[in-house]
Amino acid sequence: MSWIIWTLWTLLFALFETAALVNRRKGDTLSENTRRLFRVRTSKAGRAIFTVGWLGFAGWFLLHILTETM
Repeated sequence: MSWIIWTLWTLLFALFETAALVNRRKGDTLSENTRRLFRVRTSKAGRAIFTVGWLGFAGWFLLHILTETM
């Protein structure tokens, strides 16, 4: 059952992100909203927080996928 939810979530994300890319309005995409949320263009602290968070998540996820057992 959870695979259905993940599949639907992925399809919805792809649909919304594609619509945002096609309409070319500024501020619609996930990356644009992430930049604005963390203020990566104007704040060194925001850039650092995003970097640490991203690297932390990526490291955790890598280990989680490679080492977790069912």
